[in-house]
Amino acid sequence: MTAVRDGRLGVGIIGAGRVGPVVGAALGGAGHAIVGVTVGSDPERVEALLPGVPVLDAPEIVRRSELVIVAVPHDQLEGLVAGLAEVGAWQPGQLVLHTDPGWGTAVLAPAVVKGAIPLAVHPAIEFTGTSMDLRALSSSYAAVTAPGPVLPIAQALAVELGCEPVVVEEAARAAYAEAIATARDFSRSIVRQASALLSRAGVPNPGSYLYSLAHTTIDHALAEAGSGTADEPPATIQG
Repeated sequence: MTAVRDGRLGVGIIGAGRVGPVVGAALGGAGHAIVGVTVGSDPERVEALLPGVPVLDAPEIVRRSELVIVAVPHDQLEGLVAGLAEVGAWQPGQLVLHTDPGWGTAVLAPAVVKGAIPLAVHPAIEFTGTSMDLRALSSSYAAVTAPGPVLPIAQALAVELGCEPVVVEEAARAAYAEAIATARDFSRSIVRQASALLSRAGVPNPGSYLYSLAHTTIDHALAEAGSGTADEPPATIQG
């Protein structure tokens, strides 16, 4: 593993989609050393976020890293972790962090058997895979799940990403993932439906037309949810 002075970590990124390079850039900005990233479908985008970072295969990433970030699609995570265990990649004392909302730390069991330390941190934003996400992270929350003795490590890493950590228990990760998916998919679907209707009504640039309406409506709904008034009827305008 790569050793880094002053308590900073050598961080390897497995998964070069929208999430992994952004997480790597955020941790790099916090002072950690990014030692490698796996190959992605858009090398120029990855290079823009992680300039000069070597592109390596997954076992080599694990060999070089004190902290391994695994940011792969939900249906690939379990097999990837098990496969790296089968080839003897995971190392004792190594931190392994995945970013999937639906899994807790149980999915990392094959790495734990080899002595690795499991962490699950999901930043609650819709990633674009660009530097814009770094600004979004600074005003977001992150769900953290980890065994009690190492929970502070997961919380500290969430803070270094720019997020406010919120502990989600292992047994609650499925419900958490459903909530995230509901908010994301419902919002996207409603905006698409409204845009299509505005187009039929002859309104030009329906996305731009809806921008302020959608944002202010969501802001109001979130304020109501935070104050416990979400179930109250909306105010009416008096003539």
